Amino acid sequence: MRRTERYPVEGPNALWQIYKTVSKWKSVRNFIFIQFTRYCPSLPVKNWIYRNVLRMEVGENTAFALMVMVDVFFPHKIHVGSNSIIGYNTTILAHEYLIREYRLGDVFIGSNVMIGANTTILPGVTIGDHAVVGAGSVVHRDVEPGSFVAGNPLQVIRRAGE
Repeated sequence: MRRTERYPVEGPNALWQIYKTVSKWKSVRNFIFIQFTRYCPSLPVKNWIYRNVLRMEVGENTAFALMVMVDVFFPHKIHVGSNSIIGYNTTILAHEYLIREYRLGDVFIGSNVMIGANTTILPGVTIGDHAVVGAGSVVHRDVEPGSFVAGNPLQVIRRAGE
C-alpha cells in the first residue's frame, strides 16, 4: 500500500495549478540541477548535489546511474540508504498530479538495494534493504527487504530466505 497525502483541487486539473503548490523558481533551479546530474559521470558530484542542493537523503556509496530522473518538485521526499544502485533511466516520483487532486508521498529506498534500468518508482513506497527490483518495473507498492520483484504489474519473483 502506498502512503500518500491527498490534496483536492477545484477548477482546472491539478497540474495546471502546480505553482500554487511549489515555487516556480525552486522548480526551475531543481530542474537545472537534476538535468546536470542526469548526465554527470561523477558519482561523488551527483551525490553532493542530491544531498546539498536538492536536500535528498542519500547514503554513503550509493550510485545513481546515467539518466536517473528524480522528482523535480519534491526531491527532498526521496530517501536512499547506503551502498544502493539506482539503474539507468530510472524515475523516482514523490508526487502525482491528477485531475481533481494531487498526492505527495515520501519514497524510501533501503541500503544495499539494486534497482534495474528503466524502473519507475511511484510516490509513497518503501523498498526494503537488500531488495532487487528488475529492470523495467513499476514499483506501485512496498517491496519487502531481501526480496526480488519485477514487472508491470509488480510481482514477487522471490521472497527473502527462499
